[in-house]
Amino acid sequence: MTPTHPARPHADLDTALGIARGTAAAAFVHLDPDGARAAASAAAARLLRGTPASPLDGRVISVKDLFDIAGQVTTAGSTALADRPAATADAPAVARLRAAGAVLIGRTQMTEFAFSGVGINPHHGTPANPAMAAIDPLPRIPGGSTSGGAVSVATGAAWAALGSDTGGSIRIPAALQGLVGFKNTQALTPTAGSIPLSPSLDTACAITRTVSDAVAVHAVLSGAACVPLDRPLSAWRFGVVEPVLLDGLDADVARAYARSLADLAHAGAQIVPLALPALGELAALQENGGLPAAESWTWHHTLLAARGDRYDPRVAARIRRGATTTPTALAHLHRLRASWMARMAAELAGIDAVLSPTVPLVAPALQPLRADDAAFFAVNAQLLRNPSIVNLLDGCAISVPCHTVGGAPVGLMLWTTGGRDAALLGAALAVEAALQPGRGA
Repeated sequence: MTPTHPARPHADLDTALGIARGTAAAAFVHLDPDGARAAASAAAARLLRGTPASPLDGRVISVKDLFDIAGQVTTAGSTALADRPAATADAPAVARLRAAGAVLIGRTQMTEFAFSGVGINPHHGTPANPAMAAIDPLPRIPGGSTSGGAVSVATGAAWAALGSDTGGSIRIPAALQGLVGFKNTQALTPTAGSIPLSPSLDTACAITRTVSDAVAVHAVLSGAACVPLDRPLSAWRFGVVEPVLLDGLDADVARAYARSLADLAHAGAQIVPLALPALGELAALQENGGLPAAESWTWHHTLLAARGDRYDPRVAARIRRGATTTPTALAHLHRLRASWMARMAAELAGIDAVLSPTVPLVAPALQPLRADDAAFFAVNAQLLRNPSIVNLLDGCAISVPCHTVGGAPVGLMLWTTGGRDAALLGAALAVEAALQPGRGA
């Protein structure tokens, strides 16, 4: 379940730094070669003594520019925070990685203030999707908001990427780049020491290449042992929901999703139709920007008044939607959410996980979304639609690749209610194993 320990931490780091300075340069806002080399040397010494700190010891990990790293400035991808003082301490999630022996290579690019699933950043540039480069020379979006983190993993500049997920910001770029993105139950990993978007929804989690690697990283970030539920595929009961989750799928996603369900059923998984009528209440929960707009306005309104001209106008517009949400309205929204969560939990009883496309489209071209606000917001809404449901549910979810080798990346999302992380990861391991042979078809 856990990754093998790297035999040559220094060699791995040299390769990673070369990629981070070359192919993946646009994914990083700051590299820390000296700090990384010191951590790699310490990991190598522990390896020689036979006392690695954890299964992550010596692994190269990137950190989203949302989390504090002692001695570095956290800007959340924004020029409005460029003159902040350096952090005096690591964020708890960063501290846990460091204590586990991770080699922190640098800070990665992101959507400004984590407020978009597209991944475009007009201040520092946008890394193109490396997984699409072999398919189409036209630059494609990386997905966001953990755009640079995903690119760092997809290119090999990092073994894993620490990021955040408020409405899909881990799972969206993972799906669009053929990676694994695990959004754990929110309370399991501290979000302190990071710039908030929506404290009710924000989750600290990671992008990896495999589910077993996601298990190892989650154990460190959550600060607790994680033993995925080990059952044969035939023992898992998966729900499939058509309304909302399957609306407007593009051809690549529709084919990959249908093939994945067929492969899983053939391998013995129980696939059952599921109604989930509570999904019909999403519009009320997301009206006027919902919790992300209301809660981000609380944090940003003073900074917007002083430095609004330094914000990405698209991000500022989404935050300002929260200005009209009164404390009474926000309290009512929290009550609506709690009631909805209870109904969703009841409707999901007897189902181990829901299977759905992570997002309904493959990565679109980057340039048209840079230039056209209407196109940008339409794609952003499509990307956030499915994954944001899990954040509202305070659930856990994982996106695993389900496309054929050489095809445009597509993610299959497994999701369920909160607190069932070990079971979900067990299901994901079984699903990943069943889908791997079919990915060459």
